[in-house]
Amino acid sequence: MQILVLGGTGFLSSAVVRAARDAGHDVAAVTRGRQGAPPDGVRHLVGDRDDAVSLRAAVAGFAGGRPDAVIDTCGYTVAGAHAAGEVLGSTPAYVYVSSISAYDGRLPGPIVDESHPTWPHDADLTEYGPMKAESERVLAAATDGRALLARAGLIVGPGDRTRRLTWWLHRFATQDAVVVPDGLDVPIAVVDARDLAGWLVSAAERGLTGPVTATGPVGMTTYGGLLEACRAAVAAGGGRAGEMVVVDEDRLLAAGVEPWRDLPLWLPHAAATGAWAVGTDRARELGLPSRLVEESVTDTWRWMADAGLDHPEPPESLARAASV
Repeated sequence: MQILVLGGTGFLSSAVVRAARDAGHDVAAVTRGRQGAPPDGVRHLVGDRDDAVSLRAAVAGFAGGRPDAVIDTCGYTVAGAHAAGEVLGSTPAYVYVSSISAYDGRLPGPIVDESHPTWPHDADLTEYGPMKAESERVLAAATDGRALLARAGLIVGPGDRTRRLTWWLHRFATQDAVVVPDGLDVPIAVVDARDLAGWLVSAAERGLTGPVTATGPVGMTTYGGLLEACRAAVAAGGGRAGEMVVVDEDRLLAAGVEPWRDLPLWLPHAAATGAWAVGTDRARELGLPSRLVEESVTDTWRWMADAGLDHPEPPESLARAASV
């Protein structure tokens, strides 16, 4: 197949182009050319995916005027969805990487399956979740319903420069005592970028359509399990591996610790229970794999050795909370 990837140099997108290339496809990637080139063996097409004229010029070299499949990994504006739909909507297979944030976050309760409502048209489309929901609608219409809408969850693995998972690895490697929140038994779910990338390529090959909540099964690990995997990875690599100091969430909040920002991946218990409870039965039926969290964490730690990531010092609020 001739596969066009929108993106190709980012965390997930570079994994996608490698997976497509390694599967034997003729792969081209459209990027703005600001972050280098995609991996070897992938044609680099320079263009602005948010601009239909620029995008059309970038993809003009495909035989027959269009690829066999598009994997859209970098949609961050509704304008980008309109441009891609205008230029590439007739492509036989279209895979759009959306997000579980597309589900309407105002509604209470867990997300049982893909029938859960997404953000409506009149939501603030400058916000990430509503933007993803509207982009889904735009691309579904442009492809006459042929698009696969892959609502990705929390993506982890080597190559992750978001400084979420790596923040914890860095803390365990550099601190003797690592403040962690209580509620470590809260079930969470993640998806390794390599698993998701390979599955997206497979979805394009198979012509899958419709929405799919694309993340690991709920309860595949717990928040504490993820942190312990970080500590164990550092220890196994010869590091000193700091010990966890569990602090009650009320003390953390009273000290001014901001969930998710100051303690990555942490949400207070009342919010966490619903936020992580996302049903993935369709993803499992369609073959989305889910490797062990320990493998993802260990591989990320090994990647960090040469990644050159810098991490800020923990905020003073953490020290205040631990000393109360």
